[in-house]
Amino acid sequence: MRRLLSNARCVLFDFDGPICRLFAARPADGIAHRLRALAVELGAASLLTPQLRASPDPQQVLRGIAHHHPSPTVVHRIEAALTREEISAAATASPTPYAASLIAALSTRGRQVAIVTNNSPLAAEFYLRRQQLTGYVGGRVHGRTRDITLLKPHPDPVLRALRSTGTAAGRALMIGDTSTDLAAARSAGVEFLGYAMDDAQAEAFRRAGADYVTRSLEHVLTALIAPTHG
Repeated sequence: MRRLLSNARCVLFDFDGPICRLFAARPADGIAHRLRALAVELGAASLLTPQLRASPDPQQVLRGIAHHHPSPTVVHRIEAALTREEISAAATASPTPYAASLIAALSTRGRQVAIVTNNSPLAAEFYLRRQQLTGYVGGRVHGRTRDITLLKPHPDPVLRALRSTGTAAGRALMIGDTSTDLAAARSAGVEFLGYAMDDAQAEAFRRAGADYVTRSLEHVLTALIAPTHG
């Protein structure tokens, strides 16, 4: 852990998971249901495959609809609806233990911090303001754009973060909680630390080939602030 942190000039965080539980009080399955209802209202019911009709994941609903290349208006309306839902969810999101302290400690120790997320950057920025973390991130929030094909596992948000911080891929570390985060980091040439909330998630990371996994950001914070000897 110390080696990972000592090499990193910039630490990239996924948002939902490593920083907060975005849908802690506003269940994601209800949002997915409302996005499907909007698709029907927009005349795009035929794009809702059986998998999408059953999905509790609003990101999957958006990505699945966009994959079928409907009119740009349909995709933009559904993406805008998801953005509004995510901003509302950010108002009641539950902070991930030690995330705020870790972000502050990284920043005060000279590391740049950036956010790389498939969520709306507006939702992430709202949460950061609410938690008084904006100053540590400094506007380096790289989230969903209108081009849905650039969502992770595409490396686009990671590459944007590297450009915004002026950091070489070999001097960055990404902390994420999904296989798509791992894939995006790999594609960008960035070292990856998996954040797993349970044993099953940790094992899934290891099966996917993640070299480093932690069950708590406390371990990361401790390694960062612990005094060195010798």
